[in-house]
Amino acid sequence: MINQYKEKLNENGLKNTPQRLAILDIIANEKQPLSAEEILSKLNISVNLSTIYRTLDTMAQKNIISKLEIDGVDRCVYEYNREGHRHYLICKGCKKIVAIYGCPLATYEKSLEQKTEYKIDEHKLFIYGYCPDCNRNKQN
Repeated sequence: MINQYKEKLNENGLKNTPQRLAILDIIANEKQPLSAEEILSKLNISVNLSTIYRTLDTMAQKNIISKLEIDGVDRCVYEYNREGHRHYLICKGCKKIVAIYGCPLATYEKSLEQKTEYKIDEHKLFIYGYCPDCNRNKQN
């Protein structure tokens, strides 16, 4: 996988530094978006938090990763850009973010395009509620 990351960085005009490769490896192997602080806690090399933020911003500008700014969540989270897109469940209690795979909006988008004559090229869907843990805590 590291060779794949090196190639991705090279394609985007970025140097293959140990920090970039380590950060990209963590993000690419996670199922859920991560904050910079969560990435820092998973790194096995010494890196400043400011370096992580700079690296994440650079990779987001190059569309290697996505930077998500979600209402109600006090920090940005990042994920590897894969084929297709994802939607998210966001817990209003603990702020946990869970990615939803598959898109139920494709048919709706086509209908909207026909009705409005817009050419829709992207959308984002964030669904807010309470996770099972927070629901259990509310009942106790």
